[in-house]
Amino acid sequence: MPSEALRRLKDLTIAYDLSIAAGHFLFLNNNWYVTHAGLLYIAAQRRCHGMHVTPEIAFSNPTISQWAFKATIYWSAKCRGFVGYGDADPSNVSSVVRGAEMRVAETRAVNRAIRKAYGIGICSVEDQIPAQSRRAQPRTKEASSSVHKRERERQPTPPRPALPAHP
Repeated sequence: MPSEALRRLKDLTIAYDLSIAAGHFLFLNNNWYVTHAGLLYIAAQRRCHGMHVTPEIAFSNPTISQWAFKATIYWSAKCRGFVGYGDADPSNVSSVVRGAEMRVAETRAVNRAIRKAYGIGICSVEDQIPAQSRRAQPRTKEASSSVHKRERERQPTPPRPALPAHP
């Protein structure tokens, strides 16, 4: 591991009071990412007052495993809340968690809301997993287009509704 990565880990450990041994961080592609467990730990340590998570029905389509969630984190009784949205469908989740898109979308929403509420300046690993599976696809133009063609033939995707101006 590069010495710069170790210095960054030390800084992150001090800043957020997290532990690599507890599974709060993951080193991936020469970067540190906070895990869902690490974010929940931060929320608990900072005495999170509450969390409210709901599916966004207008942007979800269970028949094609397309899900969207809204999470709101309250760090005090008077806090108006910090909102995070998460979405998942077979095209943006790793093949390892295919079939669990609903849970992935919920986790992404919670992670984003916690990062907003507590000013966490690093990405969560759950948001990086799809990038890993996309990089594993063939790089040639012909191979890539045939993979995308097979995916489109296998599962038609209806057009997504427009997002509201102020979610």
